[in-house]
Amino acid sequence: MYKCCDQILNKPFLCDISVKSFIIKNQLSEHKLINGGSILHTNNICSKSFIMSNALSDHKNILAGETSYPCEICGESYDTSQGAQHKCIHREEKSYLCKICGQSFFQRSLFTSHKHIHIGEKPYDCHTCGKSFSQKSNLNTHIQIHTGKKPYHCDICGKSFFQKSYLTIHKHTHTGEKPYHCDICYKSYSQSCSLIIHKRVHTGERPYHCDICGKSFSRSTNLTSHKNIHGGEKPYRCDICGESFAYSHILTTHIRVHTGEKPYKCDICGKSFSERSPLIQHVRIHTGEKPYQCDICDKSFSQRGHLTTHHLVHTGEKPYNCDVCGKSFTGRSQVTRHKRVHTGEKPYQCDVCTKSFSQRSQLTKHQSTHTEEKPS
Repeated sequence: MYKCCDQILNKPFLCDISVKSFIIKNQLSEHKLINGGSILHTNNICSKSFIMSNALSDHKNILAGETSYPCEICGESYDTSQGAQHKCIHREEKSYLCKICGQSFFQRSLFTSHKHIHIGEKPYDCHTCGKSFSQKSNLNTHIQIHTGKKPYHCDICGKSFFQKSYLTIHKHTHTGEKPYHCDICYKSYSQSCSLIIHKRVHTGERPYHCDICGKSFSRSTNLTSHKNIHGGEKPYRCDICGESFAYSHILTTHIRVHTGEKPYKCDICGKSFSERSPLIQHVRIHTGEKPYQCDICDKSFSQRGHLTTHHLVHTGEKPYNCDVCGKSFTGRSQVTRHKRVHTGEKPYQCDVCTKSFSQRSQLTKHQSTHTEEKPS
């Protein structure tokens, strides 16, 4: 069991001078050297000194221009800056537990950085552009954008990347490899972070909380976009009409109004849609699927909105009112049809005799009179 999120367990290596204990033996050795004032390992090129020999090795690799080298345990290559973090993977215990989301960590520094995600703190600032980050490693990666250095090149398409890990992920697009598998539904992903986010669909975990309204989200990007609502901020602006939006995906959908683009196509009948959700609803016409079931009468519906409207039948609620006569209805479409009584609007016209009707059902009934055979 964990004592708490800030305490570590199972520290078998005890310092006989300071009585401080450690998880692994080399941490104790390093601690003793620091307390004894010893600096044992010195680089004879730049005279910089280090407590531990592996720190000196990392330093020499950086000077030599080597940005990655293999782990002596598993053989996997890692950036020199991530060496200590990588080696922790081979330890069996994860001693730092986050009380908020239950995730555990090998190192205190990783746990401290993780806590910034929940509280929204971003203490690491880029001195070039002012952008802030919750983790120092993310800042270090970001800084490379300003330097323009991309030392990792794809040997297939020639594209370059800031980090070796990005190149590894990119190569999956060429090979089609998806090495990260969900052990619940067996869906596969090319990136480990995508799998972590996916698993929250099964667990219901939403670790990112809005400190204004308390609403929770499964992704940090969703929380960031949500906060725009409270501030009234709409940073995503359409270059064509000037309309602004709080979410980037809403802007993307809006632009299709101007371009007429409909990228989501039904592979059964060929009908196209500008958004994915209308396509999903449309396909149910072909399949007959009705996944939304009333828990009172067991009646099923193809759309969630139809189930919501149906529930009003059981509750007796009529939330939609006619602003002319005050009559109430269970659905918005019923109000629309009713208002035609007051306006006299008849939008449904017969293409045979040009007679018009206020409701589609009336037109359908009327059209049958033109096709019916008259007795001889």
